[in-house]
Amino acid sequence: MNDSDFLARRFEEHRGHLKAVAHRMLGCLTEADDAVQEAWLRLARSEAEDIDNLGGWLTTVVGRVCLDVLRSRRQRREDPLDDHLPDPVVTDEVADPEHRVLMADSVGLALLVVLESLNPAERLAFVLHDLFGLPFEEIAPILDRTPVAARKLASRARQRVQGAAPAPDPDPTAQRRVVDAFLVAARGGDLTALLAVLDPDVTLRADSGKALAGMRVLHGAEAVAGQLDTFHRMATLATARPALVNGTAGLVNTVDGELFSIMAFTVADGRIVGIDILSDPDRLAGFDLDGTGR
Repeated sequence: MNDSDFLARRFEEHRGHLKAVAHRMLGCLTEADDAVQEAWLRLARSEAEDIDNLGGWLTTVVGRVCLDVLRSRRQRREDPLDDHLPDPVVTDEVADPEHRVLMADSVGLALLVVLESLNPAERLAFVLHDLFGLPFEEIAPILDRTPVAARKLASRARQRVQGAAPAPDPDPTAQRRVVDAFLVAARGGDLTALLAVLDPDVTLRADSGKALAGMRVLHGAEAVAGQLDTFHRMATLATARPALVNGTAGLVNTVDGELFSIMAFTVADGRIVGIDILSDPDRLAGFDLDGTGR
């Protein structure tokens, strides 16, 4: 094995972790792949034998690449947020190493949406420290800040995240039971049963793509239950397959064998507090039907 092959093998050992970092930073699987590829290109051009901690070095590179992407996004926008859901990570069973890492300690779509509201520096500090446990001494150089300043950024981000994205129930069986109850209520057109599984403060986000209606956001059980006719129509027309979406109970819906929508549910205290629906045909075209996401 030559030096190039050895370096590529070492890089592959870190690929899953790097993609997980980039996905939580960017909310886009394609951009996450691009950030990881850029890290490989920079590694290949570097004096790799001088790198003592390859994992830390690569994480730092990916962090800087993602920070540049986030800053570029904000410069291109008139509004701080794009009107779309982040990319979901969909799987049936986490089997291959890359998806095992990507799904480990997954953050739900609801949290990814909240992360979109943070400025780039806040997001990086929060993601690297709170989600991946990096010390502020390692985060600070990426931001060109002091460790104290990096800590303040993460704290500010944490305050915005808390309460905005409820933590899901940890029991996957309990989550699935609530989602199954939602599906039964939708198929039966049963308003009482639907209201019984919705939290009073539930939020629904439905992203059908800018070419269609864009993203709709509804708040409150009555407003969400008011979509019962739509839920009923789709539940009877589509074939719903249980799946994990960002690590929590979800549904992959197909019509005549074609992917129609991906639904992610956030279940807390036995009720649905969040429903995120991706039905943008352009973005769905990039997903496989075998449960492995993109």
